[in-house]
Amino acid sequence: MSASAPASLGPALDVDGLLFDLDGTLVDTIGLIVASYQHAFRSVLGEEVDDARARAWIGRPLLGALLEESPTHGHELDRVYRAWNLANTARLIKPYAGVLGLLEALTEAGRPFGVVTSKRRATARLALRSVGLDELVGDVVGLEDTEVHKPDPAPLLLGASRLGIAPERCAYIGDATVDLVAARAAGMASVAVTWGAGDRAALASLGPDRLADSVGELTAYLL
Repeated sequence: MSASAPASLGPALDVDGLLFDLDGTLVDTIGLIVASYQHAFRSVLGEEVDDARARAWIGRPLLGALLEESPTHGHELDRVYRAWNLANTARLIKPYAGVLGLLEALTEAGRPFGVVTSKRRATARLALRSVGLDELVGDVVGLEDTEVHKPDPAPLLLGASRLGIAPERCAYIGDATVDLVAARAAGMASVAVTWGAGDRAALASLGPDRLADSVGELTAYLL
């Protein structure tokens, strides 16, 4: 595989370590997450939640988002969400075409990478196993690993530390604006991908170092 991106895409990133968001970046969990929110709000509050509203919460820690929406019922929403999400993961989760090949190529090239997610580690590992990526991902920084979460840089900084690479020599790849804000706060390069939950215009407005509209483009930036 070429070591540089096609000229039309701009040069490949000059970094040593790569950190990936999970939902909407490596794994297509968007439908599962939206349906889980809708089930929880319908069951607990008798309230319908449209897709756009649910997608706006993706990338944030679940309980925090739910408590913000309903301080009184947030914990019950969280419980119902998690139970339904777990029961329906295998049915609704989907792989993104090309992501397996990308991670295999990074492994073959000896490029260090890990995952930094707002999910709990066990849930993240379940998602990765469901699409055949778990054995390729060595380290996952999850919800339990830091006291604060994206857009705070703490999870990304921990991810870089576990790779043994200085933050300024890492890139964070994600599909949400909180991912880009966290990367900038951590002093990392940022790559926005547009196949997840985020709005392309909103992502572009934050000035990421690279913006990828396909896994092929992302591969060219990273290898």
